[in-house]
Amino acid sequence: MAITDLDVFAHLTDADIETLGVEIDAIRQDVEESRGDRDARYIRRTIAAQRALDVAGRVLLAAGSRRSAWWAGTLTLGVAKIIENMEIGHNVMHGQWDWMNDPEIHSSTWEWDMSGASKHWRYTHNFVHHKYTNILGMDDDVGYGLLRVTRDQPWKRFNLLNLLYNTLLAIGFEWGVALQHVEIGKIVKKRIDTGDARQRIDEFLAKSGRQVFKDYVAFPALTALSPGATYTSTVKANAVANVIRNLWANAVIFCGHFPDGAEKFAKTDMIGETKGQWYLRQMLGSANFDAGPVLRFMSGNLCYQIEHHLYPDLPSNRLHEISVRVRELCDKYDLPYTTGSFLLQYGKTWRTIAKLSLPDKYLRDTADNAPETRNERMFADLEPGVLGTDPATGRRRGLKSAIATVRGWRRDRRIRRAAA
Repeated sequence: MAITDLDVFAHLTDADIETLGVEIDAIRQDVEESRGDRDARYIRRTIAAQRALDVAGRVLLAAGSRRSAWWAGTLTLGVAKIIENMEIGHNVMHGQWDWMNDPEIHSSTWEWDMSGASKHWRYTHNFVHHKYTNILGMDDDVGYGLLRVTRDQPWKRFNLLNLLYNTLLAIGFEWGVALQHVEIGKIVKKRIDTGDARQRIDEFLAKSGRQVFKDYVAFPALTALSPGATYTSTVKANAVANVIRNLWANAVIFCGHFPDGAEKFAKTDMIGETKGQWYLRQMLGSANFDAGPVLRFMSGNLCYQIEHHLYPDLPSNRLHEISVRVRELCDKYDLPYTTGSFLLQYGKTWRTIAKLSLPDKYLRDTADNAPETRNERMFADLEPGVLGTDPATGRRRGLKSAIATVRGWRRDRRIRRAAA
């Protein structure tokens, strides 16, 4: 089940965690002091390039009547929407560029190309998700109220359709994000003040209405004036471009939160939580995927989800250099640095979603030691001498070593059973 004692699970003392927090703060200070012209040029050039792609996509859709031109325009528009959402909108609204004091590139003014209002997203994502990352009952991003992604969520019959729900969520991801803040379930159960519920619904309808009008009325009508396009062809192109963006955003975000090693936490774990413990929870509750320059850019640099959760308001283009120092800290404190190829991490999320569609009685691993769900009780059989300092190398033996030891036991048992 979820981790109930972070310090015990991480095999760190209070002094260790406090020192870790100081070292993480030092990285922040170094980056904040070095922000400057090259960072400002990066975000301004990114915005200019994205807008050029958006215009190019729409021109292709309007000018060409061939199927190849339609696909070229649709894919170009899809890429433009991905860049706007991932590398620009998400990061600008995190306040990563507020230090520039540019009113056009500021978290308080940016409205992104999505059906959900940026005002709603800043609360559900920036505040709730990043403050209570993976704390069950506090972070709605753990399964989005729809998917079973941990055994802490009791199995119910509708979980049998976990794979179908995830497919639908991926296709319409922007609508899932938009409706998250509305909290329809709480409104139905009358757990939200009527006035607050009405305001949320009105704001959602206003933003989503503008988005639908732009994509499926205004632009199709505009391109229909061209002899090379029709109203219907542009509607289809915009719909496909939105699905492309939705599928990609869903994949990137799921890779950062649901593969093996992205830990879940109980509410009791946040009682009296210190700054160092908050940092540690972000490091253990997030996952990265390996990426080159293009994949980094197209993911909004969320391939560095661990670093993003440690420093959500630092410029995304600096996360690559930050990751080197964070990985060094993980090695120093013998903490796992969860990463892998994009396809591997994404495949693990689908495996977890598929596996947890079944009742627990059909699952092989224990509730305290499964790839997607584990806690401090998995180390109950460890002898005191296993951890501490390695006498041969002088290196710390902590959480990473403990996990490797327990996994080794489990692997040996399987080999013995197979041999028997």
